[in-house]
Amino acid sequence: MMRQMASQIRATADRIQDREIDAFIHEILTTDRIYVMGAGRSGLVAKAFAMRLMQVGLTAFVVGETITPAMRRNDLLVVFSGSGRTKTIADIAETAKDIGGRVALITSNRQSRIGSIADVMVIIEKQRDEIRDETAEFEVRQMTGEHKSFAPLGTLFETAAMVFADACISQLMEVSMVDEKELKNRHANIE
Repeated sequence: MMRQMASQIRATADRIQDREIDAFIHEILTTDRIYVMGAGRSGLVAKAFAMRLMQVGLTAFVVGETITPAMRRNDLLVVFSGSGRTKTIADIAETAKDIGGRVALITSNRQSRIGSIADVMVIIEKQRDEIRDETAEFEVRQMTGEHKSFAPLGTLFETAAMVFADACISQLMEVSMVDEKELKNRHANIE
C-alpha cells in the first residue's frame, strides 16, 4: 500500500503546474507575515507547514491559536483545503480578503468558494477514481463498485499536500540560503 500511495503521489506531483508553484513561492517570499489554516487533517498539514516556515526564518502564524495576531493588509493567508469549500475555512478566507490580505489556496478543487477569491492556487489533483460526482453517497459508491480508492477519506490529498509543503520548504531554504543548522537553531527546545 505504501508503494501504491507513493506511486499516486508521484503522479500527483507530476501534474502540479510549475507556474502555480512559482506564484505560491513568490507570495511567501514577498510578504511580511504568513497565516496558515485548514480543517481536520488539512489543518494538521497547515500547522506543520507553519512550523517549518518559522524554522526557515519567516514570520508564520496558525489561524485560531490564542497568540495569533490580527491580520493586516497584504499579509498572506495560506489555506489547505481539499474541497476548497469548507464553510468555516471559506468564511475566514473571505474575511482575510476583506481586510486586504492575500489568499493562497492549496486544493484539489479549482472551482470552489475559496478558489473564486484566491490570489494564487496550487491544484493537487484528486486520484482519477475520486473525480466522480462528489454528491454521491460514499456507501452507495462503495456498494456499486464505483469507489475503488485505497486511501480512505481524502488521505491522498493530505499526504500529497504535506509532501508539497515540505518540498516548498526545501525550495525556500535554497532560495534564502538557509541551511539545516539554522532550522535546528529555531526548532523547539523545551518540549
